[in-house]
Amino acid sequence: MAEVIAQRPALLTARIPVYVVATDPLLREGIISKLRSHHSVEVVAEPGPSADGVALVVTDQMDEETTRVICSLKNRGVERIVLIVTRIDDIGLLTALGAGARGVLRRKEATSENMMDTIRAALAGDGALPPELVGRLLDQLAVLQRQVLNPRRLDFAVLTEREMKVLKLLAEGLDTAEVGRRLFYSERTVKNIVHHVTSRHNLRNRTQAVAYALRQGWI
Repeated sequence: MAEVIAQRPALLTARIPVYVVATDPLLREGIISKLRSHHSVEVVAEPGPSADGVALVVTDQMDEETTRVICSLKNRGVERIVLIVTRIDDIGLLTALGAGARGVLRRKEATSENMMDTIRAALAGDGALPPELVGRLLDQLAVLQRQVLNPRRLDFAVLTEREMKVLKLLAEGLDTAEVGRRLFYSERTVKNIVHHVTSRHNLRNRTQAVAYALRQGWI
């Protein structure tokens, strides 16, 4: 009888496509050299819209050229972009995130392991920022809320607590006068609250506002 030798099937390991773009060719080669020490990474020549890929943008600072690079990648369908930067201020941080970066890593901290952690976080759809940048971002958001949104009676939340209370009661069939009595608001206040919701979300009337809030799961 012929001897049958069972062979273990080869293990297939998915590699992460990583595209590297840099303002300085030397910066690009340095980052690529670090990435190639990880067998889980495949450095690619062109960015693709693949959900499995990550683009690294390497630069000295967040300037107009870097903003254009990030926006160009977004326009080409690249969703996961990490910025590796030498120095970045508060405005640069907000600009990078606004342009579409999902992670920021300082060049001095861009070790092979830190880059892989940031790449994996971006790949998972998470954001990745150094701890001190998180604090600065929260400070900027607090300033935005205080100086821009509060004077306009707006909030980062999709609906304010007051708006949710009003729409919930309207959804139960109460009219604006009944909602006002239930919440101890004037009917004018209730109508103003509904108007703010309809204006902010481009809705025609309170019926649309209630239906929209229900569809979105806000109430």
